[in-house]
Amino acid sequence: MDSTEDELWQELTKTIVPIKKSPRETTKPAPKLKVTPKITANLVYGGNKLDNLEIGNSANIDANTAKRFKKGEFRIEAELDLHGCTEDRAYEKVTEFIKNSYLHGRRCVAIITGKGLHAEENCDFFNARGVLKDRVPQWLNLPEIRPLILAITHPEPKEGGSGVIKILLRRQRFY
Repeated sequence: MDSTEDELWQELTKTIVPIKKSPRETTKPAPKLKVTPKITANLVYGGNKLDNLEIGNSANIDANTAKRFKKGEFRIEAELDLHGCTEDRAYEKVTEFIKNSYLHGRRCVAIITGKGLHAEENCDFFNARGVLKDRVPQWLNLPEIRPLILAITHPEPKEGGSGVIKILLRRQRFY
């Protein structure tokens, strides 16, 4: 630039007024919602009445699947350990675990209840027995999660025996 251009530039820049900045509106990001699909009995099993699940009873499944389940041919894909849980907290965990396992396409899962108070001893402390060991099979029969389950059993003693409930879940069907 020559001197005349430089002078013109100086004159021009003197007339420039900065734009007033308006305070920016800050918006908070929307909270992330945990969306869990609602599973209902009618959605999974068409609303038909289901028999109560009993440990070792495989009447709800075909003979070949029952045989494979009892032999332990289904690999346990997820476990839930309830040691140290209160009854209320354990109930929440069990229902959430079964629903999530079903939604993730798992077929065989296990819930570790423990063997209960004095299970190893031969003492009968007022007929003491593990609360969760008794309750979990009852919870598995509730309408909220029963339609997702085909059968339940105890695994071999080396895999936890009566302190574990092995659960065979239904396959997801997409129609």
